[in-house]
Amino acid sequence: MNETISCGSRLMQILKAYGVDTVFGMPGVHTLEAYRGMDAAGIRHIGVRHEQGAGFMADGYARMSGKPGVCVLISGPGVTNAATPIGQAYSDSVPMLVITSVAANKDLGMGRGTLHEITDQSAVTRPLTAFSETASSPDQVREYIARAFALFESGRPRPVHLSIPLDVFKAPDEKPASRRTTARRRAPDTAQVEAASAILDAARRPVILAGGGAVSAAGEVRALAEKIGAAVVPTIAAKGILPDDHPLALEVTIDRGATQTFVRDADAVLLVGTELAEPDIWLDGPLPMNGKLIRIDIDPATLVRDYDVDVAMEADAKLAVAAITERVSQATGFKESNAIAALRAAERDALTPLEKKHVRVLDSLRNAIPNDGVVYTDMTQLAYTGYAFYRSALPRTWHFPAGFGTLGYALPAAIGGKIASPETPVVVIVGDGGFQFTLQELGTAVENKLPLAIILWNNDSLAQIRDGMIVRDIPTIGVNQHNPDFVKLAEAYGCRTAEPNSFEELEVAVKAAFAANGPTVIHLREKAGFLETM
Repeated sequence: MNETISCGSRLMQILKAYGVDTVFGMPGVHTLEAYRGMDAAGIRHIGVRHEQGAGFMADGYARMSGKPGVCVLISGPGVTNAATPIGQAYSDSVPMLVITSVAANKDLGMGRGTLHEITDQSAVTRPLTAFSETASSPDQVREYIARAFALFESGRPRPVHLSIPLDVFKAPDEKPASRRTTARRRAPDTAQVEAASAILDAARRPVILAGGGAVSAAGEVRALAEKIGAAVVPTIAAKGILPDDHPLALEVTIDRGATQTFVRDADAVLLVGTELAEPDIWLDGPLPMNGKLIRIDIDPATLVRDYDVDVAMEADAKLAVAAITERVSQATGFKESNAIAALRAAERDALTPLEKKHVRVLDSLRNAIPNDGVVYTDMTQLAYTGYAFYRSALPRTWHFPAGFGTLGYALPAAIGGKIASPETPVVVIVGDGGFQFTLQELGTAVENKLPLAIILWNNDSLAQIRDGMIVRDIPTIGVNQHNPDFVKLAEAYGCRTAEPNSFEELEVAVKAAFAANGPTVIHLREKAGFLETM
């Protein structure tokens, strides 16, 4: 006699069919049917200390693996706790599938005060997702899962939230698990390729401005840049798309004046996979550009936003850039390499004393981290300098919560990244303020024996806000918080710790962390010890 399989158990098999091997979550009474089927489906579960951690871990997993990160959470507080990481993933175009329970169909929207009730749960996450829906039957569960993966694989990847009512979770699902064929990436229009190529052929100072949507086309961007001699200006999300020592590569300085002037004066700018949003450029309005503009993006809304362009190409970046490269003429040498080197030097010469201290620390970290090592950063001053001046050799090796700008991102995201790629060295850069948002996930890292190097940059303050208050002659209210003894706190969780007294000791501590059997918290005080004298 065949055993009846619930929708919740079958869901795990369906996820497996789509290539999911790991989910992040916290079991609750309303999601038990999903947990019933996890082991049988071959799905690994990473238990978290807070649903916010689950969301950030799924984000970090997706950025490392290139596959969607998946969470399984309870309704109500599980959803609201995860809203911040869902918003971060939406802002940074990260594929994430959030599966939650919700009240039974008969109770939906009734306001009866059922456990964890939100009268319209999908409405909570709809502004933060590509779509947020409630499945009223097992067949609808399959339908929405298929739509989610079609979006992840062929459109702009953003989070999807699927609410499953309690009665649907328990309902029988006799259909076998299967994966539907998804759409292919959109190829570029031939006429638009011709028009873009003509603009680039005529240019004498071409610039390629690459965003997160161009990262999968890193090889193609490099080939095009080298063929036409174009400078490559990355946004934060595209850091490393060209190695920082490449003669055509600018650092991530598009938010700084000299680089903005350089882009303004280009006679042709190719925008690939970037919104050029406020956190990219920090201007009150669009980035000034006087040359002809070509824009490539998978999102049609982005193509017509903020800028009047000469060629707007709705297409996959990899396919579009490859087509343009094949069509354009060969340039003779790197036309802008001297200007690029001068600009890079000028941006570094303009560093503030604090930024110079940051750069010295970042250079020491760079010495200890292999080229394929991955850094997950938080909203902290060391990372603000680092996204521009940490030397990257590869794309997808520096992850920063740029768009939503949430504190607490780095530690759980790095846990997700390490789960996705256990052999990759992973570093966390987090400030004393942001660390306290999600430090409970040290327990998750210890439990899973993850050898993370956690650089805790302690300036005893919410320093960026404090400094802004001082500049504006505002009293420094609420920014000089009482901190715990971070070393004792980390040791209480079972972490290794280090407090280096020199740059050499810092490098030794980072390398030792990669070889450990659990996380290492490396405590650096901005105004103490060997850093105080810088």
